[in-house]
Amino acid sequence: LSALQFLQKDLVHRVKQILKETGLDPMYLELEITESMAMTNEEYIIQTLNELRNLGVHVSIDDFGTGYSSLKYLSRFPVSKLKIDKVFISENQEQNQAIVKSIIHMSHSLNMKVIAEGVETAEQWDFLKSEKCDEIQGYFYSKPLPAEELITVFENKPVH
Repeated sequence: LSALQFLQKDLVHRVKQILKETGLDPMYLELEITESMAMTNEEYIIQTLNELRNLGVHVSIDDFGTGYSSLKYLSRFPVSKLKIDKVFISENQEQNQAIVKSIIHMSHSLNMKVIAEGVETAEQWDFLKSEKCDEIQGYFYSKPLPAEELITVFENKPVH
């Protein structure tokens, strides 16, 4: 969600309405907010996140580690996942491994799952797997594909 979308006063009502109209189980809906957006208007953000969680919707913080984050927010925000920005995965991997390890450990301690963005190599995947990263995104699995091609990939490629 963009900051503008998230700060709309009727966001929770609209999500609830869409879930009802589509019949989608809220456990299958995950909304993303950026780290920098999460640091604005703290009380409203916390209230909205709690309302979304009460609906059963998951929220993740995207681009974690690239903004001016304060660790106090992580313990206050009811989010399900942190997405580690690709800069920590793809650039100077050796230097960033300590940061990635810390984010994974901290997130798990707060009962959050971790997604690593920008994973492009088996070496990166092996490191993340050894650190018990929950999910990865990136070209290591596949470049973005149209829906028709994605079905073919799922039929022919084993999932790690």
